[in-house]
Amino acid sequence: MARPIANARHPILSMLLPIPIVCFVGALLTDLAYANSGGNFLWINFSSWLITAGLVFGGIAILILLVDGIRGSVSWLPFLLVAAAWVVEFLNALIHARDGWTAVVPTGLILSVIGVILILAGAWLSRSPRVVEDVR
Repeated sequence: MARPIANARHPILSMLLPIPIVCFVGALLTDLAYANSGGNFLWINFSSWLITAGLVFGGIAILILLVDGIRGSVSWLPFLLVAAAWVVEFLNALIHARDGWTAVVPTGLILSVIGVILILAGAWLSRSPRVVEDVR
């Protein structure tokens, strides 16, 4: 008999994955604010800190998704999407380390958009129910 996996089965991932999502979306919003502010460096600092926090908690979420993928309790696609978002945002952090307008516009802004799309897709797929065989 098949049954869907309950959402409460992985509470750690449910607590950790929203942190990089919020941080990466926040970094995108602060990148947009920087592009529209005429070069106010405050927004670059906000973006850099948000990306760093997202990378730290995203790395932990990737490890949890890797363990779940090895156990077979979640498909590999969410892991690959979140890992790809982490790589894109790591490159974005390196771009944001540069000085001036080119730290965000256009490369940093493009990487922020790609990273947000990837992390949202990975998070959405990690929460979708999966049917597994009930072994007794």
